[in-house]
Amino acid sequence: MDLSGKVAIVTGSGRGLGLAYGKELARRGAAVVINDVDRAGADSAVAEIAAAGGRATAVVAPVGTSETAGELVATAVEAFGRLDVLVTNAGILRDKVLWKMTDEDFDAVIDVHLRGTFTCVREAVLRFREQGGGGRIICIGSPAGQRGNFGQTNYSAAKAGIVGMVRTWAMELKRAGITVNAVCPVAATAMTETIPFLAPHVESMKRGEPLPAIIRREVGMGTPEDAAGIVSFLASDAAAEITGQALSVGGDRLALWSHPQLTTTAFHDGGWAAEDIARSWDQTFAGSIESVGEEFPEEVMPK
Repeated sequence: MDLSGKVAIVTGSGRGLGLAYGKELARRGAAVVINDVDRAGADSAVAEIAAAGGRATAVVAPVGTSETAGELVATAVEAFGRLDVLVTNAGILRDKVLWKMTDEDFDAVIDVHLRGTFTCVREAVLRFREQGGGGRIICIGSPAGQRGNFGQTNYSAAKAGIVGMVRTWAMELKRAGITVNAVCPVAATAMTETIPFLAPHVESMKRGEPLPAIIRREVGMGTPEDAAGIVSFLASDAAAEITGQALSVGGDRLALWSHPQLTTTAFHDGGWAAEDIARSWDQTFAGSIESVGEEFPEEVMPK
């Protein structure tokens, strides 16, 4: 997975998963543009990469606006001469149940996650097309966007939207040789610390204690570093034919999410009146109803 000569932008990379992605890409030889809203975190990330022999610079700005997207791409080109990889990782949480979520809570999360992904990808694609030779877009999604999660209307909507955009962009950018994929990680970070049954495991990791096998395998949660290898893989030549996919990664588990598919189909001459649906529902459709939310082993759930 030699990424020597490649240049990558990683948004939201001052700490947590984003920092792990940036350090992994730099370890593989890529020059990295670190992005964060916190100057100290961004500078620390750049220093860590430099201390390990890598190359990095920082842009301190919140994603969402076209101006920040333009600054990120311009910085990559000015500092390192080109752009090859974009990882859209920046995110925030404003968790509340639906009836308590404000317009501001909703808009803030959508702006950073969904609009921030859109503006940064659009700017990177303009550069990729100008350069020629393809490019790699890696958008960070979440299991919450695939399955839903209690108290995360805004976050789940944004992450589902990101995967929808990934599928569309994979079609639009195929001819240009630009691949677009989504990664849905689960790792012990400040974000997963807000999930009650995972919080004790995050605290254990902070104390240097290893996660139990059931968490690493069945829940698929580990360290941020456990989720970084897939980013280098998707950025590499080995993944040149992989596009439009959503992958789940965490702990010891790597998995591929399915695309939504029709699961049960029936036909009724003349169309379906409400009464027709009621007569057919139990026999034809009821057995195919799908669950919502992630399903975890009973052993890890609070009693």
